[in-house]
Amino acid sequence: MPRPGFVLDVDRSTPPTLFWRGEGFSLEKLPVDRSRVIYAPEPLPALEDIDGAILDALLHPVDQDPLPALLFPGMKLTIAFDDVSLPLPKMRRPDIRQRVIEAVLDMAAEAGVDDVHLIAALALHRRMTEDELRHAVGDRVYDAFAPRDLLYQHDAEDPENLAFLGTTPEGEEVEINKRAAESDLLVYVNLNLVAMDGGWKSTATGLASYRSLRHHHNPHTMQHSRSFMDQHRSELHKSNWRMGKVLVESGVKVFQIETTLNTDTFPSPFGFLAKREWEWSARDRAAYLASAKSLARTPPRLARRIFHSIEAPHQMTSVQAGEVEAVHELATERVYAQQLVEVQGQTDILTMGIPYICPYNVHSVMNPILVMCTGLGYFFNLYRGQPLVREGGVVIMTHPTPKDFHPVHHPSYIDFFEQVLADTTDPQEMSDRWERQYAEDDWYRHLYRTTNAYHGVHPFYMWYWGCHGLAHCGRVIIVGGDAPTVRRLGFTPASTMNDAFEIASDVVGRSPTVTHVHTPPLMLADVK
Repeated sequence: MPRPGFVLDVDRSTPPTLFWRGEGFSLEKLPVDRSRVIYAPEPLPALEDIDGAILDALLHPVDQDPLPALLFPGMKLTIAFDDVSLPLPKMRRPDIRQRVIEAVLDMAAEAGVDDVHLIAALALHRRMTEDELRHAVGDRVYDAFAPRDLLYQHDAEDPENLAFLGTTPEGEEVEINKRAAESDLLVYVNLNLVAMDGGWKSTATGLASYRSLRHHHNPHTMQHSRSFMDQHRSELHKSNWRMGKVLVESGVKVFQIETTLNTDTFPSPFGFLAKREWEWSARDRAAYLASAKSLARTPPRLARRIFHSIEAPHQMTSVQAGEVEAVHELATERVYAQQLVEVQGQTDILTMGIPYICPYNVHSVMNPILVMCTGLGYFFNLYRGQPLVREGGVVIMTHPTPKDFHPVHHPSYIDFFEQVLADTTDPQEMSDRWERQYAEDDWYRHLYRTTNAYHGVHPFYMWYWGCHGLAHCGRVIIVGGDAPTVRRLGFTPASTMNDAFEIASDVVGRSPTVTHVHTPPLMLADVK
């Protein structure tokens, strides 16, 4: 059996700790006798017969009839699936989505179903390239459906292909993809990388319009979500579940398929990244030194290309199908089984190394807004119960944070950085003053619909992800970041980790406790 997660108390014999720094990493010494490092559980074993497990899930679903019993000639069948934002890094082929979709299509063919559409559930994300779509669904599915326009990507700005289904008791408007809403059956194929994924979020977010998304992707919802990974304390989760009830009451029939992955994140040349430093072999130490020195001499654009070419060896640990909420409950249990680490108490300072990748810069640039989102939106929220850092504490991130943006993927981010952040870093103020202008801008809409650009409002949403972290923390420090860029974010730059601890002492005193989140691989702190 793989070893569970582990909390290491740092003493004088503890070796330096690995920190990510974008497309690079460093080893840092943490203060002795008042620091701890949280290590993720080791990867769970993959299912031995993945295709057999998928077939069994489709034939024996939870709280729903077997999939073949729901299929009939002349029906409208729509298969929606998660986009390029999952998993991270991309997995080796065949992708789990391909294996599940092929199984569903085989059953549909046997039932005589010939009206089948496949839709990438983009929400307001960028359109996937042909290579990315092929990687997700496989060449056989792509070649059979894409040339006939039966494989395509959700367009949240196409009024003719959106269906308004109603309003929740809280006034939240529910509008989703028209084809999905009007199908006799909507099959959703989900990858649950973290506990936030799946459930009604798949459909009520992934296939929604801005009209719907604005009701839960806003400062109030995000700030009052006490961890996106703890669904009982997440306002984002509750809003999606309310919308899911409207979907059911309007007659949308969903057959949910949720898969979970282990945390076998990097291939063997980078295997040291997931290991505990005191267990590094001579080969691991040599691999680290060679990688660190090589990356330090490599131009950032080339280093980025190298890292984004990585295909992760992670594999499926479970698959469950059937009724949305029942399926999600089982999938969440499997995510927790892989990621939960019990941690006692909060800390004064939380440190985190920000890697080269997040859900919104696949084959792209980790721009400054995404650095903020990854640190305060994702890593800060990797907890259940209460945050790892105490209220008023300090978050220290390591990342070069260059003023660098992908001009095709993130055009509105550039203007957001120059215009909105120059005006305010307060989420509610930027929502009140600026969001509508960016959300309704015709040029941003055009780029979202016709190129590979994120929607104009997307940088606002990324900033909102960090609402809770911004309100909770007394200071945010970025080590190694471009100083003017870090200050534009409203954070404090520091040259070294020791400098960061010295700066933090103004907030937390001279002998603060320190906790480092050793990611990736992903973990979830169960803070008691």
